Amino acid sequence: MSTAQQATSQQVQSSAQPRVSRLRLGYWAGWFSVRAALLLIVVIWTLPTFGLFISSLRDKDALALSGWWTALTPTMTTGQARIGAAETQQQVDGRYVVAGRIFPEGEDFQLHSFGGGLAGGDFTSFQPGEVVELENGQRFTVSVDGVYELSSPEPLTYDRPPRFLYAATIPVQLGLHNYSEVIRAQGVGNAFLNSFTVTIPATVIPIAIAAFAAYAFAWMAFPGRRLLFYIVVALMVVPLQMSLIPLLRIYSGLGVVGTYPGIWLAHTGFGLPLAIFLLRAYIGGLPRELIESALVDGASHFQIFMRLVLPLSVPALASFAIFQFLWVWNDMLVALVFLGQRQDVTVLTVQLAALVGSRGENWEILTAAAFVSMIVPLIVFFALQRYFVRGLLAGSIKGG
Repeated sequence: MSTAQQATSQQVQSSAQPRVSRLRLGYWAGWFSVRAALLLIVVIWTLPTFGLFISSLRDKDALALSGWWTALTPTMTTGQARIGAAETQQQVDGRYVVAGRIFPEGEDFQLHSFGGGLAGGDFTSFQPGEVVELENGQRFTVSVDGVYELSSPEPLTYDRPPRFLYAATIPVQLGLHNYSEVIRAQGVGNAFLNSFTVTIPATVIPIAIAAFAAYAFAWMAFPGRRLLFYIVVALMVVPLQMSLIPLLRIYSGLGVVGTYPGIWLAHTGFGLPLAIFLLRAYIGGLPRELIESALVDGASHFQIFMRLVLPLSVPALASFAIFQFLWVWNDMLVALVFLGQRQDVTVLTVQLAALVGSRGENWEILTAAAFVSMIVPLIVFFALQRYFVRGLLAGSIKGG
């Protein structure tokens, strides 16, 4: 290689190196940006659920004083308390003593400071266990566990018990007591079972009917097939609220209002258009040679459906099962209209709505109840998620 060629090669290599470095830098910058964006999306979506779960484990006092992000640190609270009535005084070692406790029994509160009222100053003036000298030889003290004592050399006389201020720390308290109260005391346990009674048949029935209809629309030739399919698709855009009153009048005439078969049929009718649309796209995308060879071998349409189409359609069936299960489980409108609020048939969403209306101030109960209602849909979704994307995308490229 001549000197000129070597110089040209070196120039090409030297000019290519910065370009390669820029390409590598761009690759790593894109790699980092994509993963950072995904991490941010995951955090934004999961943070409220995590906060709801932590709140459901806290007690009422801690939840009212601080946010869930402080659940792992002690909470500071302030308050006031009154000493016992003068009639409760006892004579101890020649002094008249009124004693008591400012914290509820069984609580692990710890006194941080006290003062104000009969002790003077403010709630930060004195430390736990410090003896405050009052007029007429009286003494007042409060221990770290909230036990107070007012002593006097003379009998204590007052019409209204004096008060004092205090600051205390509430220790970290996480437990399942809120869930126990929700399930046992609020009737959510029975509503939980009722929701299963409504949701499982209301998911299985439309899947079974829609699978047969989808096969017929995809592989069976009959007059008006295309028109009927267009009508089914058009029903997907009909608002649910438009059909509630007419359907309720029909149910009243048949006497099925407030019964499980009535709401099963309602959810089946509302879910069938989407089910048929999804399953028809999937079943229509199955290989034509497979269906035609089965017909040549003498198989009937029912045999083809049961032995070939149904096993191959598991991803699409699972996809719609997720949609239908989540919709029925989280539904309150249809359940309220067709089942009502009788305790023997009320579902979880209706019971939670009643819980919010009657005890809206008890946040710890509401958070626990909300998480109870969320856990089942999450289990269903994660159990069937491997079929979810496959079922939705199948049939989108090749139509039947």
